[in-house]
Amino acid sequence: MANVPVSELVRRACAGEALLGSTRLVLIDGPAGSGKTTLATRLCERLGGAPSHGPGTFDPRFPADADAPAQLLHSDDMYEGWAGLDALDTVLVDQVLAPLTAGAPGAFRMWDWHRSERTHHIEVPPRPFLIVEGVGVARAGARELATLSVWVEAPAGLRLERGLARDGSAMAQEWRRWQAVEAAHFAADDTRRHADVVVDGAQQVPS
Repeated sequence: MANVPVSELVRRACAGEALLGSTRLVLIDGPAGSGKTTLATRLCERLGGAPSHGPGTFDPRFPADADAPAQLLHSDDMYEGWAGLDALDTVLVDQVLAPLTAGAPGAFRMWDWHRSERTHHIEVPPRPFLIVEGVGVARAGARELATLSVWVEAPAGLRLERGLARDGSAMAQEWRRWQAVEAAHFAADDTRRHADVVVDGAQQVPS
């Protein structure tokens, strides 16, 4: 199966109806290590947003440009550690998406994985586009507000290899536990079946 190019995702995002107030929401979900962050960053830049350096890199001294048409959020900044997948119902759905639906700014405090506490305040004002990537972001409470929902997948071995290359081999047990947790979530939520586009994260995604 050939992947759709990023240009097609841009076209679909622009052509779809805004369901989050005046904002078109793009959700990029799939198991950890499948390539969601890379794809989301490429899409955000194509929609006029600033490039992201990934979860945990938000610097309060340099918040997103208020006039930027697109903003990218990472679920890793919303979880409360390895056991925090369910926190997305409160943080993503209640604190970010619900206010935007009413035309008001959303906001949340970023989870610091090293300090195990919430630190920086991240503002999420209404914009033409909001992209949210990460495990669990396309859950039922969020996808009903999405203009476009993308599922990214890759073989479990490759995903684990990518994760340990980033986090270190000492995190192997946490990664394997997380893979079981996310698999249970996806099965219960039926996330993949509800996606508008499926992407093979083991293959190149054309521009």
